[in-house]
Amino acid sequence: MEWTSRFFTLAELTASATAAARGIDNRPQGVCLTRLAETARRMDAVRLCLGHPVIVTSGFRSAELNRAIGGASGSHHVQAYAVDFRCPAFGDPARICLALRDSGIRYDQLIQEFGQWVHISFAPSLRQQALTAVKQGGRTVYLAGLR
Repeated sequence: MEWTSRFFTLAELTASATAAARGIDNRPQGVCLTRLAETARRMDAVRLCLGHPVIVTSGFRSAELNRAIGGASGSHHVQAYAVDFRCPAFGDPARICLALRDSGIRYDQLIQEFGQWVHISFAPSLRQQALTAVKQGGRTVYLAGLR
């Protein structure tokens, strides 16, 4: 499998302080490695759209790592389709989401999460679903649309 992303490395899309601290192997294998390479190439389009470096806060997560951080059991991160990121030079997560929604980039989910970061998924269904994640009563709630 050849890694051909212009802007993203395998190391940054698998980096995790939790995995390092707990000795969790967070290296994708087989189909997940192939998917992550495609996700990286799709993230190149995100980087070009925004015109500034993107800071990846979470990419691929092994099932063990996802459990350790309390991630959703069906997370696209575990399937190597999703990336959480920030791009401070472009703007806040709401502004980033609006730009990506209107860019023509095909994605499955685009989520403005808690006003802190952007989650983008490139799962094969490519639903173009835009959501906003908020906390209500200590629980995460996903609201339709970008707010």
